[in-house]
Amino acid sequence: MLERRSSHDDLIDHLVRSTALQRGEAARVILDVLAYFAESTDDFVRRRHRELQSGGLVNTEIFERIAAELPHRAVAPPELSLRQLRRIVYG
Repeated sequence: MLERRSSHDDLIDHLVRSTALQRGEAARVILDVLAYFAESTDDFVRRRHRELQSGGLVNTEIFERIAAELPHRAVAPPELSLRQLRRIVYG
């Protein structure tokens, strides 16, 4: 009987060969990375706003920083104005 393999088994095998990660750890890393890149722009903006706010930054600094970070996402969204960023957070 053939063993069922996940769609990421080749990548898991590669990580196990090329790092000190065990198979389960490599699978978790891959799932974390995929979840990170699957995050929507709105979810990213809200998450970063919470993180930066908890770090003591004020909204002026927060929204400028988020605007600077967005173009560096794996799939960059269209450029958003500071007003559009505020609307994502506050509705």
